[in-house]
Amino acid sequence: MLSDIEIAESCKLKDVREIARKLGLDEDGIELYGKYKAKIDLKKVNPKSKLILVTAINPTASGEGKTTVSIGLADGMAKLGKSVCLALREPSLGPVFGIKGGAAGGGYAQVVPMADINLHFTGDLHAITAANNLLCAMIDNHIFRGNALKIKEVYFRRCMDMNDRALRDVTISCEAGTMKGCESYSRKEGFEITAASEIMAVLCLALDLADLKRRIGNIVVGIDENGGYVRASSLHAEGAMATLLKDAIKPNLVQTLEGTPAIVHGGPFANIAHGCNSVRATYTAMTLADYAVTEAGFGADLGAEKFLDTKCRVAGIQPDCVVIVATVKALKLHGGADKAALSEENVPALRAGLPNLLKHIENIKKVYNRPAVVAMNRFATDTQAEIDEVIAACRDTGAKAVFTDVFMKGGEGGKELARAVIEECGRGGAAMSYAYSLEDDIKTKINDIVKNVYGGKGAEFTDEAKRKIAEIESKGIKGLPVIIAKTQYSLSDDAAKLSRPENFTVKVRDIIYKGGAEFIVAVAGSVMLMPGLGKVPSAEHIDIDADGNITGLS
Repeated sequence: MLSDIEIAESCKLKDVREIARKLGLDEDGIELYGKYKAKIDLKKVNPKSKLILVTAINPTASGEGKTTVSIGLADGMAKLGKSVCLALREPSLGPVFGIKGGAAGGGYAQVVPMADINLHFTGDLHAITAANNLLCAMIDNHIFRGNALKIKEVYFRRCMDMNDRALRDVTISCEAGTMKGCESYSRKEGFEITAASEIMAVLCLALDLADLKRRIGNIVVGIDENGGYVRASSLHAEGAMATLLKDAIKPNLVQTLEGTPAIVHGGPFANIAHGCNSVRATYTAMTLADYAVTEAGFGADLGAEKFLDTKCRVAGIQPDCVVIVATVKALKLHGGADKAALSEENVPALRAGLPNLLKHIENIKKVYNRPAVVAMNRFATDTQAEIDEVIAACRDTGAKAVFTDVFMKGGEGGKELARAVIEECGRGGAAMSYAYSLEDDIKTKINDIVKNVYGGKGAEFTDEAKRKIAEIESKGIKGLPVIIAKTQYSLSDDAAKLSRPENFTVKVRDIIYKGGAEFIVAVAGSVMLMPGLGKVPSAEHIDIDADGNITGLS
């Protein structure tokens, strides 16, 4: 079996102009970034197509292959003669050089050019980093030059698109020297990874350039001496920041290995932010094709919940079908199987782990009122007894389970899944429901997510979280979605509680108001905003030879 990068590099790519023509775009409708990448800048969108959301069970060490299934599903639909376009997230350099790896699919279900997408791509993440750090520079310059806004505490932090634990907590200082009216000062600061930054979330939720600029102006950079919020607009920063992002807001067009159009744009983390590609990318895919396939990060309790409760509300869209990705191996891990023995048949462990999948199906069908299809990534070690167990368990919930082989067979291996999804999309149905009401107070929204989506008893709030909630609500801020930042490995806030835990509470230790992203973040447990590199990071295995051939990228 060739590696992902070897498969990607051996593929003969089509000129991106040919890919654009599949979407009804001529050369005037795209901005070329070489032969195989382009920006799309639709002046008017009409998101009319069928929308398919791909999500997954809570992730495990065995991997589930959500992006791979998304790509294989789109290729399968294309093989059935359907007009289809992918809308995926951009990878972050942190995971690429860390442990998780890239985010361009795998095997024979990939988006290409794989190396470009996983590395600098069209420079979107660099532009986001620059805009973020420009605001930081303007904050400190304002304080240095007299602090007319009386900024008492700075909330907004610098960012970098790399895993670097040494930057989690730093001290910055400004020396006045002989400059009249300027005072020396120092303060504690820290970096977040770019994918966890508010600018990334803002870019992905902005409807257009004007909305982007408005949201940037509303970013809360800190508080003043009277306890009032100081926003980016107070520093007159939004114009320059939006200027830096004028190209980054435009979705990127690439292709799959089989030449299916793919829009790859935006990449907020789902265990920290809302975990979905940009609204503009989804709008564009839904305008230019009859079917749009998109995904949300991590398990359905994180990415799908935020897609449905936040992004769908902001964008005014709803999925016509939700695909939940799982594997037999991952379900056995949820059921307590030994990681070293996952290739052995273990129906009891599978039965013990199946409740995790069944809870996600229940959420999609009952909480959100959406059709669900289960995509099981097939492994050669899956036995017939295990396959039958999964199919029967899903059938009892009213959801069809399809075993796919997109990793090895690409679109051909995704045709059966494509047929099942198309059938569900054709049923129509009632309007989508939500896990909570926007009109409720912050505590009620958080409790509703814990009870309805996670299956817990409710939330506990630290004194600091209670204080922050009272502060936000006292300022008349209401009607915003809630983003819960927690571990991706469990339905609870405890990564060790696998399968479908019960009778648990989620402990909310902090509350953050994101004025630009226009959501409230509830921090549950220990969530890292700046990851570190592992003992043996992927960076040690990535190399390039004298001819420019890359190895080790995955």
